[in-house]
Amino acid sequence: MSTLTTDAIDYRQHAGTCKNCGATTSGNFCQACGQATHLHVPSAREFLHEFLSHYVALEGKLWRSLKLLLFKPGFLTREYIEGRRVRYVEPLRLYLSFSIIFFFLVKLSGVEIIENETDAPPDARPAVSAPAAAMAGREVARQPQDFTEFERDVVRELGTVSPRLGKGAEKFLGLPGEQKSAAAKSAFFSYAPYAIFLLMPIFALYLKLLYLGSGRRYGEHFLFALHSNAFAFFMLSLFVVANGWDFVRFLLLLWLVAYLPTAMRRVYGGGRLVTALRWITLVALHLLSLVAAVAVAVGLVLVN
Repeated sequence: MSTLTTDAIDYRQHAGTCKNCGATTSGNFCQACGQATHLHVPSAREFLHEFLSHYVALEGKLWRSLKLLLFKPGFLTREYIEGRRVRYVEPLRLYLSFSIIFFFLVKLSGVEIIENETDAPPDARPAVSAPAAAMAGREVARQPQDFTEFERDVVRELGTVSPRLGKGAEKFLGLPGEQKSAAAKSAFFSYAPYAIFLLMPIFALYLKLLYLGSGRRYGEHFLFALHSNAFAFFMLSLFVVANGWDFVRFLLLLWLVAYLPTAMRRVYGGGRLVTALRWITLVALHLLSLVAAVAVAVGLVLVN
């Protein structure tokens, strides 16, 4: 037997000494550092499984977590708070998994961030009579002038905030329709996932303020934020997939709207009316935060 084959066999055998920290071991894992004692060079299949389990959370307990997340609003958060955790996917991994899937599906769907109606082919335009065409021509002639003035106002206002921002806006607005759409789409997929993720601590802060005096720590609110937004990403992913199925989309939107107040009652308690008021306030604040995040993302695009 060759030396290489012998080394490979020895490498796969149980190690009496941990190769990571040097401690003496007797089981499947090192008692000092936790590294596995049965070591071997991973195959391509094992590399793929490790990638999926760490970044997409495709593992057995995902389905248990998903079932509770979808059909028992707030129950998964309660389980985690009460110490029953190992049987479920970690909240952060759950959030990241569904957010990755959502943005992948949106990108795959080819959705347009900016619609360019002026780029429609002439054949797609309805036929009109000569007088109507003349009137429409005069109206169209006025519109570019008005829109150009609007663009100038936008550039002027942004320039008062930052000259660099104003120049970036002027450059962006001067792009042809297709290039403008491509730039907007690139900016969306470059900045939106990070902006939305950075809103999670703010979402938790809103919950903390809405439930002052409840005795809940900030970490519990952050946990609820991760679970509720993971659910939102999953439902929005289904919404993208259900393109053309209007009734299915309607049902998904209904459950998306009803989910958050139901989860809030299960986790925090309280009456229906008080929970409804808190829910309305939370949604309004979160929407304002999203608008602010989009504005910041647009600013980053314009100055780059």
